[in-house]
Amino acid sequence: MDFRRHHPQPVAAAKAGFSERTGRRIETAHHLPPLPFDKPRSRRRTADPFLGLWDGEIRPMLEATPGLRPVTLLEEMQRRYPDHDWDRLRRSLERRVRAWSAEHGADREVIFRQDHIPGQQALSDFTDMGDVGVSVAGQALDHRLYHFVLAYSAWEHAELVLGGESFTALAVGLQNALWMLGGVPAEHRSDSLSAAFRNLDDDARLDQTRRYEAFCVHYGMTPTRNNTGVAHENGAIESQHGHLKRRVAQALLLRGSADFASLDAYRAWIADFIGRRNARRGKMVRLEATALHALPSRRTTDYDEATVFVTSSSGFVLRKVFYTVPSRLIGFRMRVRIYDDRLDCIVGDSPVLTLRRGRSGADGRHGHVIDYRHVIHSLRRKPMALLNLVYRDALFPRPAYRLAWERLLADGDASAACKTMVALLLLAHESGHEAELAVALSDLMGQNAGAEMNGGFAIDLAALRTRFATVRGIMPDIVVTLPSVASYDTLLPSMGQAA
Repeated sequence: MDFRRHHPQPVAAAKAGFSERTGRRIETAHHLPPLPFDKPRSRRRTADPFLGLWDGEIRPMLEATPGLRPVTLLEEMQRRYPDHDWDRLRRSLERRVRAWSAEHGADREVIFRQDHIPGQQALSDFTDMGDVGVSVAGQALDHRLYHFVLAYSAWEHAELVLGGESFTALAVGLQNALWMLGGVPAEHRSDSLSAAFRNLDDDARLDQTRRYEAFCVHYGMTPTRNNTGVAHENGAIESQHGHLKRRVAQALLLRGSADFASLDAYRAWIADFIGRRNARRGKMVRLEATALHALPSRRTTDYDEATVFVTSSSGFVLRKVFYTVPSRLIGFRMRVRIYDDRLDCIVGDSPVLTLRRGRSGADGRHGHVIDYRHVIHSLRRKPMALLNLVYRDALFPRPAYRLAWERLLADGDASAACKTMVALLLLAHESGHEAELAVALSDLMGQNAGAEMNGGFAIDLAALRTRFATVRGIMPDIVVTLPSVASYDTLLPSMGQAA
């Protein structure tokens, strides 16, 4: 009978060592006491802690407002009856409310699980990676990942996005994913793109919507969107976001560091990480690949475009960011193709240069993308312009140069500080040893940490020029031996036969 507590009748009889028939006879004998599970339920041994309060106050509140949470009800009862020990009754109240909700609660929204068809649907979204703690060269990286997922096989693509959610970031990431996949699904699903269009006026928002629809037409995809604020309608990718971020965080722990030497190194690491995840889905991906449509013959536009004028400051302003360009472009009007991470500048039909894309400050202040090599030759002729230059802090290519400037300026001779600093930047440009010169300046400042008390901080420019002088290669002497003119006669077939 002890075995019968946890096992059916045949098993209990076998464990006891006799036949099933004997077990059935023993269990049905009227002279035996009833089994524990046949005993009538015992009455409550303690008084109901909600006696009078449940029917009188708590249940009426639930009936009037079914959405009230147990903790809210508990706080309200504590307010009404402060002398009652409510803290120990929290779990009991939660169970009572849960039981009432199961019988009398309001209907809840139903999530309908979908059976995905191969090649039918792909989904795109952005996920914020700020809480992962990635840094580049010691600086925290504020970024997002564009995330693309096939609903059936879960094949995915992710790439770095430095700016916010935008049509450009979506178009670049989506095209890269499709061409890497080698095919096109029938439908592309995204969120409402409200984040991408939030800061645009009505005309610009309508233009971006048309561009997105034209993009899908080019690839033969049907564009669909989930309702605003209803994340579970993008469930096939929303759940993947959480998995991706957790796996990235774990992979960084195994790597031993979340710091990368450069953005390109971080991009390569993400690509390798995603590739290893997709390798485990090979069977499903191969099955879905047969259902994808063919790619078009070419990619479509995945950038914004603007026209800028290069001012006498050897630069232009675009979206609250000032960019420097080579001085030879002053007075030219350029077309600029705006990507998430770069600007391609075009004069006429000729690309002239590519610039790193900058961002304005969160407080609305203008940003600066400065390349000292664009202006150093003009600054050499006007070194005092460095003193109050608007973008002076952005001019220094590395922190060591800025620290050296501050040390030089602290001596009080602004003119000498400007001349020395401009000479250092010119040396960095002409020698091609910008990084090595920065290391030398850091060592020099470390050796002269107490120079302020001993007459100031000085830099020996002659010694640095000698150390980082450009080594010109020695051209070898080349001796060319010219053959006689008569020797070419042997190459003529007629002369050869005559001989």
